[in-house]
Amino acid sequence: MMKILNASDAKREFGEVLIRAQHGPVGINRNGKPIAVVISAAEYAQLEALKKAHLEKAIEDGISDLQTGKVSNGKTVIDNLRKRINS
Repeated sequence: MMKILNASDAKREFGEVLIRAQHGPVGINRNGKPIAVVISAAEYAQLEALKKAHLEKAIEDGISDLQTGKVSNGKTVIDNLRKRINS
């Protein structure tokens, strides 16, 4: 479970926040609303790697769709929508 601190406590206990972040995310709230999450550098690197892998997969899927003709131009999409609305 993520440890949650209010912003003033996080400011006052910043060194402790950094230590806790090495073991898991630390949420920071201001006026009872979440404003930030502090994570370790290793966890951040993992998140960035996941984002990069997801983007690369989406690009590969898009290229595959182009190569197999699974794409439509904007005019075709609009024409098909108009047909569905008018039916």
